Amino acid sequence: MPASRLSLRVRPYLAAVAGRIRADSPFHAAIAWYCLAGLIFLTAADAWDKAAYAVYVQRWLLVFGVLLPVIATTIHAARLLHRFDRRRKLAASRYFAAENVAHFIAGVALLVALMVFQGTFTSIKNALPVWVGDFPYDRMQADIDAWLHFGVDPWRYLMSGAGTASVRSVVEWNYNVLWFVICFGALFFVATTPAVAGIRRRYLFCFMLVWIVVGNLLAGTFLSAGPAYYGLVTGDTARFGDQLAFLAQGADSANSAAVYQSYLWSLHMSGQAGFGSGISAFPSVHVALAMLNALFIFEWNRRLGLLAFAYVGFVAASSVYLAWHYAIDGYVAAAVTFGLYAIVRRLERFGAARRHETLRPVATAS
Repeated sequence: MPASRLSLRVRPYLAAVAGRIRADSPFHAAIAWYCLAGLIFLTAADAWDKAAYAVYVQRWLLVFGVLLPVIATTIHAARLLHRFDRRRKLAASRYFAAENVAHFIAGVALLVALMVFQGTFTSIKNALPVWVGDFPYDRMQADIDAWLHFGVDPWRYLMSGAGTASVRSVVEWNYNVLWFVICFGALFFVATTPAVAGIRRRYLFCFMLVWIVVGNLLAGTFLSAGPAYYGLVTGDTARFGDQLAFLAQGADSANSAAVYQSYLWSLHMSGQAGFGSGISAFPSVHVALAMLNALFIFEWNRRLGLLAFAYVGFVAASSVYLAWHYAIDGYVAAAVTFGLYAIVRRLERFGAARRHETLRPVATAS
């Protein structure tokens, strides 16, 4: 193919990609401002040794820059080969249209930029104990938990009905594997798929707000370590001792909560930053992201939404079962996430109404 014809074919794609990336500039700006705020916080806390940007580079780029794009492209190619038969060429031309390709590339570029966002989140989380002091709210939060559950720490209810090795294995696999696949798979799908472009902006802003508000601001305001570390930060090793002994029995499992909890505590005590490091229990980001997905799924399909809300409940119970969180961590996380979702949705509708009012006189005059 002559160079001039190739240039004519490529030019619309380059223009479309540039346009999509410009359209994503508010997200990139938000990431930059959040990163700046994180750097200021690390400076104010004199905690530069807690910075965790470097630990995300290899894994994040591998997952969002290579693995998930390859999987998505392979799935689309398989669909073209399997489903469209005689109309395969038309379907391929639509799938590989400039706007669709640009949407995908811009989405991947944004997800790669979120590597900096995630590094900032972990850096701030690592530095919270330096800024606040070592976990002052565990005893209070555990007492509130017991008061809300009729004078009993809620993990005891869960253990009485599900304190078996088989249940523990399932719960650990869901919490440490399936949750990540669902939450970050949903993020990749929304960011790169033109079919859900209508919710993309709102979902991505909500996603970032959950990490910032739930995982940094509220976590720093009411810093607690969680049941797994309750004895280490309060001196009362008996309150959750039986639960931790039960979890320790699964230490040979690939998804053992006890092993990962030990890993996080060793990083905390050594002052090192690592992948996913930082200890804060209140509120639960695990529950918050599951809740965020459930709210958007419920918009699309009520029945699937109800299943998604059931999954939120399962994740919340799992977080208590595995000694990561007090029950109130999940309750507050779900409520705050719903509030963030409602606020962003209201602002989006208000903005759409303002744009409509602005354009209506022009349309009338035309």
